[in-house]
Amino acid sequence: ENSEDYWPGAIPYLRSVSSPWDKNTEKFIFKKEFSVKEFEARLGVKIGSGKTIGKITVRTKGKRVAKVNFNGKILSGKDIRTKLDLRSTDFAWERKGNNIVITTKGFGHGVGMSQYGANGMAEQGKNYKDIVKHYYTGVQIT
Repeated sequence: ENSEDYWPGAIPYLRSVSSPWDKNTEKFIFKKEFSVKEFEARLGVKIGSGKTIGKITVRTKGKRVAKVNFNGKILSGKDIRTKLDLRSTDFAWERKGNNIVITTKGFGHGVGMSQYGANGMAEQGKNYKDIVKHYYTGVQIT
C-alpha cells in the first residue's frame, strides 16, 4: 500500500509493491463470519434483508478497500477492519442467510515490508539489500 492510503501524508519510500510470496502462506486467506445483527451493530449501519451488504466505492492503488457506502453512510476500509477486527483491508463479503461471511487476504495494513514476502524472497536466494529495495521504493543502502 501507499503510505497515504493508510496514514496521513505521502512517504516517498512507502509505495505499493507486489508481494506474490505472501499468497503461499497459511495466513493469506482467512474467513470470519458475523450475524447480520452483529455486523450492523459493530459498524452502526443497516443493510436490510437483500443480498447487497454495502457498495465498495473506492479501492486503494494496492486494490484494498478504501471506502464503502452503506445506504448513504460512508465508512473507510480501515474503520471496517478495526470495528470488525479483520486481518486486513483487502476483503470481500457475501451474505449467507442471516450471516455475513468476510474473506480477507493478507495480514496487516499492507504498508512497507511483508514479513512473509521477505522470507519468500530470502528462500529464493535474494539478499537483504534486494529485499529492502523491493519493499522500500527508491532507498539507497550504504
